[in-house]
Amino acid sequence: MKMDSDLLHSPAVGLTEEEEADMNDWKLPLTFMKKRHLEKIEGSKALAQSWRMKDRMKTVSVALVLCLNVGVDPPDVVKTSPCARLECWIDPLSMSPQKALETIGANLQKQYENWQPRARYKQSLDPTVDEVKKLCTSLRRNAKEERVLFHYNGHGVPRPTVNGEIWVFNKNYTQYIPLSIYDLQTWMGSPSIFVYDCSNAGIIVKSFKQFALQREQELEVAAINPSHPLAQMPLPPSMKNCIQLAACEANELLPMNPDLPADLFTSCLTTPIKIALRWFCMQKSAKLVPGVTLDLIEKIPGRLNDRRTPLGELNWIFTAITDTIAWNVLPRDLFQKLFRQDLLVASLFRNFLLAERIMRSYNCTPVSSPRLPPTYMHAMWQAWDLAVDICLSQLPTIIEEGTAFRHSPFFAEQLTAFQVWLTMGVENRNPPEQLPIVLQVLLSQVHRLRALDLLGRFLDLGPWAVSLALSVGIFPYVLKLLQSSARELRPLLVFIWAKILAVDSSCQADLVKDNGHKYFLSVLADSYMPAEHRTMAVFILAVIVNNYNTGQEACLQGNLIANCLEQLSDPHPLLRQWVAICLGRIWQNFEPARWCGVRDSAHEKLYTLLSDPIPEVRCAAVFALGTFVGNSAERTDHSTTIDHNVAMMLAQLINDGSPVVRKELVVALSHLVVQYESNFCTVALQFIEEEKNYAVPSPANAAEPGNMTPVRDSPAIPRLRSVNSYTNIRAVTTARNLNKSLQNLNLNEEGGPAAFSPGNLSTSSSASSTLGSPDNDEYILSFETIDKMRRVSSYSSLNSLIGVSFNSVYTQIWRVLLHLAADPFPEVSDLAMKVLNSIAYKATMNARPQRILDSGSLTQSAPASPTSKGTHIHQAGGSPPMPSTSSSSLTNEVPKPPAREQPATRPPYTPTLGGQAPHSHQFPRTRKMFDKGPEQAAEDGEEPGGHRNYVSLALQTGLCDWSAKYFAQPVMKIPEEHDLESQVRMERQWRFLRNARVRRQSRVITQRGISRLDDQIFINRNPGVPSVVKFHPFNTCIAVADKDSICFWDWEKGERLDYFYNGNPRYTRITAMEYLNGHDCSLLLTATDDGALRVWKNFADQKNPEMVTAWQGLSDMLPTTRGQPSSSTHSLARRVSIYLDRSKQGGAGMVVDWEQETGLLMTSGDVRVIRIWDTDREMKVQDIPTGADSCVTSLSCDSQRSLIVAGLGDGSVRVFDRRMGPSECRVMTYREHGAWVVKAHLQKETDGNIISVSVNGDVRFFEPRTPDSINVLQTVKGLTALDIHPQANLFACGSMNQFIAVYNANGDVISNIKYYDGFMGQRIGAISCLAFHPYWPHLAVGSNDYYMSIYSAEKRLR
Repeated sequence: MKMDSDLLHSPAVGLTEEEEADMNDWKLPLTFMKKRHLEKIEGSKALAQSWRMKDRMKTVSVALVLCLNVGVDPPDVVKTSPCARLECWIDPLSMSPQKALETIGANLQKQYENWQPRARYKQSLDPTVDEVKKLCTSLRRNAKEERVLFHYNGHGVPRPTVNGEIWVFNKNYTQYIPLSIYDLQTWMGSPSIFVYDCSNAGIIVKSFKQFALQREQELEVAAINPSHPLAQMPLPPSMKNCIQLAACEANELLPMNPDLPADLFTSCLTTPIKIALRWFCMQKSAKLVPGVTLDLIEKIPGRLNDRRTPLGELNWIFTAITDTIAWNVLPRDLFQKLFRQDLLVASLFRNFLLAERIMRSYNCTPVSSPRLPPTYMHAMWQAWDLAVDICLSQLPTIIEEGTAFRHSPFFAEQLTAFQVWLTMGVENRNPPEQLPIVLQVLLSQVHRLRALDLLGRFLDLGPWAVSLALSVGIFPYVLKLLQSSARELRPLLVFIWAKILAVDSSCQADLVKDNGHKYFLSVLADSYMPAEHRTMAVFILAVIVNNYNTGQEACLQGNLIANCLEQLSDPHPLLRQWVAICLGRIWQNFEPARWCGVRDSAHEKLYTLLSDPIPEVRCAAVFALGTFVGNSAERTDHSTTIDHNVAMMLAQLINDGSPVVRKELVVALSHLVVQYESNFCTVALQFIEEEKNYAVPSPANAAEPGNMTPVRDSPAIPRLRSVNSYTNIRAVTTARNLNKSLQNLNLNEEGGPAAFSPGNLSTSSSASSTLGSPDNDEYILSFETIDKMRRVSSYSSLNSLIGVSFNSVYTQIWRVLLHLAADPFPEVSDLAMKVLNSIAYKATMNARPQRILDSGSLTQSAPASPTSKGTHIHQAGGSPPMPSTSSSSLTNEVPKPPAREQPATRPPYTPTLGGQAPHSHQFPRTRKMFDKGPEQAAEDGEEPGGHRNYVSLALQTGLCDWSAKYFAQPVMKIPEEHDLESQVRMERQWRFLRNARVRRQSRVITQRGISRLDDQIFINRNPGVPSVVKFHPFNTCIAVADKDSICFWDWEKGERLDYFYNGNPRYTRITAMEYLNGHDCSLLLTATDDGALRVWKNFADQKNPEMVTAWQGLSDMLPTTRGQPSSSTHSLARRVSIYLDRSKQGGAGMVVDWEQETGLLMTSGDVRVIRIWDTDREMKVQDIPTGADSCVTSLSCDSQRSLIVAGLGDGSVRVFDRRMGPSECRVMTYREHGAWVVKAHLQKETDGNIISVSVNGDVRFFEPRTPDSINVLQTVKGLTALDIHPQANLFACGSMNQFIAVYNANGDVISNIKYYDGFMGQRIGAISCLAFHPYWPHLAVGSNDYYMSIYSAEKRLR
């Protein structure tokens, strides 16, 4: 946007700051910010599921003990007149005493049978002690371990005593006989439930507890001391599992109100609706319901268990309300025990809540053990009163005129309350009270759809909601609903089940047992179902077949494989991903499914997903193919051919852009390795031998002058790759301790301080003598060896892999694994190292047991068993190393990569074990893969098949579990970044406003014109020689890379923010850096000259830098020489190239250019192509051949015009249009430069020109449409670095002659910088790199003397 600067800031016109920020930054896509980059790829921690009833119980026997003695009142209760008479709704005085007793007993049994019809009932009417004993012992005998109920009505005997006795009769009813609760406990045993309906019943509960405690103590005494007399007696049963319900407290009498039944407590427990309605009518408020009398209540139509009738509906509402009150008031485990474990106990306790409400209104407090919190004031009782009110108000007209019954709005209203809770509430709040009601509503067809919808929305809140719903008891209901054929329920049930299984996968067995899997198979096969519901169905099926043989069989018969294969090409990526995972799981260790897959050529259909645009889908496909070849069954020739086929297809993913995919690839190949172990052992031996006999000239050999950094640097001390997966090197170690530990680690046998390059590492010793036992703490194949093998094995190109003769499949796969062991992403290389070492170990064990045992070096120390691990180190002569964890807290200095400041001298060193000190003491990452921990005996390793399953079992990536987390997390919630009020969104808005401010203020400065640029605003000594510098576009941070580390400086404050190790191998160097998402959450991309790209986050703040992703951007990087210059400039170019080679060690390295708008990354360098990566898909989208025979030294692209400009080592500048095919995409070649192009820059405007500069200092301007340059300027000769300011039309040249010249667009020098300010005018070192800030007029300069300085326009302008 070009606008006049005055116009831009006049308030009337132009854009406000906000609008400008909105326009540009909000539209830019973000890269590497998906879930797979931001979180660890692992499943969620499984919540301990307590909802399953471990011990479901039944009450199988019921003892009804009635002590009424009709007609004789006990002496210690003075009754009122009139008095409550009814027992079980019968007036005992209305018939002869004996008949009354029997009728009451029969009635009580009927009332209990409503709640538990299948139990065995025994009545004991006005019994003696012996009768009670006989009854209880026989019931316990029959019940075995199940629950027995003891119901005691003591209305005709004295009150219980303080000594813990209740009363019964003697044979001829002349005396009351006490019965001790202790005896009752002994006869009844446990588990039992006791109901006491008598005055002062609370006394019994207290005595019962005291006796139970006494029993526990007796049991303990007997257990501790077998000779104690108690131990000789038969052991009393423990009373832990007993439940008691008592009508009143210890000091209370039962109510005697003549309008109430005498056994009010029993009535509440066994006929709750009847007593609740009567009690309602006795309240004053009942007068508001005209025409309702006690007689009318008796006539309510309907049956209790028919929910469509008034009586049934009231009963249903009552159940829902009492269940809800209990769920909301009781602790969860108590609720489970009392309300979900046993049907009869649950009913009694629901009714007990009513008893509490009614009896408290008559000054009686029912007691229970375990004790419940008070519930009689709970708000839900008001909903009950309203429901009763609505029902009773219709009664007169229904009975007299026969009008239709209007159903209660109770359930609809409760669902609305639940809906309000869902829509209005905040996240951290109490669970909704209506949850148990939603459960009840599932029983009714009228509200079922709505209830399921709300339930689904509730489960979507997260795993906690699923656990709550399961604990309420939702499981049997939704399981039963799978038998429904209603189509409209399908989406809801599939959603609910996906949520349940994502949290608790153990439900797979219940589903298969009830044939629930068939429901989901039919959903998956139904093409009219939307893709997301089919995705959930296939996820559910993937859980059903996961490590569950019965599930695999059931789904195989249900035609799952054919169903899945049909959907592999669905446009919905999540569906493709889960279909592949589901296939991978059904044939995992299940041979019939594998053969079914072979018949349907499943593996070939899965190949298409290997090039899917979505990395997760590629991953899932690799997983499926991995388990496909990973079956342990016997192999036929046919299946071996298939395995080879699959292996070669998988090998093509070796350079996939996503580390998640490559990790899965290692695991898939490890299945193959386990399957064909002997073949791989042969290959491994071959490679180990070949590697020993062949010394690779390493790319950075010690002889080359370029290898050593300038003299000021300390000697090259090996920087071990094994620093705790170098993502957080700062936390692992500080310079001082690492130096120490490195001194103890001499890695070559001579013991001299030779330069350490992969070429001169002798592995013959480490491969033989350290193999004594698998407990030796070192990998058999070190990273160096593997790296060397990788380069030995004529590893010119992986593309030659495809279509190789099959006898060498194992060799090819071994090479692929070698390649993956050198992967830039640590987790990938770790996995590959494990697989390679597992095979190398077995190969060497099988191949030469003799040499191992004879090896003399083992005799120098105790055998390498876990107990003596420490001994080797102390023989090494150095100081014992620091444990890595504590080392960072011991020193306060800023941790940094090792050995930069002072040269370290090595102590004299006695090599033990063939010159290899086990260094896992410093670096836990290389803990021996076979070492299962100290408790394992050393011999385990010697068994021939000892480790066979080691690789297959240990290697997993967690991809499937991580993918399953998607279903456990909220799906319907607005993601945080779209929520306008969220923290994330606010921070983003702040950043975008800052960006707009930087753009605007810098534009003001550059539009005024810059006449000088030599004001030094920052200078500091960098820890390493700067090789690349990069300003952050919007904040005050600058990244400075040396060979293998990156330092961050705040150029405004002048302080160092961070310094960390990039993790590239020793013989490589960082040659380019880019900020990704610079406008928002910045990431830093580094490119090294072996073609590897790494992306970092969390740098330059207080956190540890973490690697987001890394991949091999270019395979087959060729070290090249600089272009052949023409004879006239020969000497100069040669001098420059020698100078440059010293600072940059040959070649252009890797060059990159980044397009934020499209998310494309252009990469090139010492190769013959420009490779374009799509960071969104994390895959290569295009290879543009350069058509030249020299390296690419500079790249610049413009997304608007789809143009890419490349400067080359032979002096040519080539323009490519990436919309065209590989043969015609080169649209222009300029050959005007005679030598190596230092920089080619394409201006971003629509009519922007190309500016290019060569080593000889000629700056040429090209118009992309014309074949010749439109302008040429001559600058300094011997150019080593150059940058062009994108806004201010300035360019700066750094020369080997130790000065910087800054030119404006007309070629006039505006500044010449030769000396540092303030260092007594010290001369600037040879310039190694320089860069302009993209907006401010700042120029950063790094030079070979370690200094890093920044120059800017004069102060008055800024």
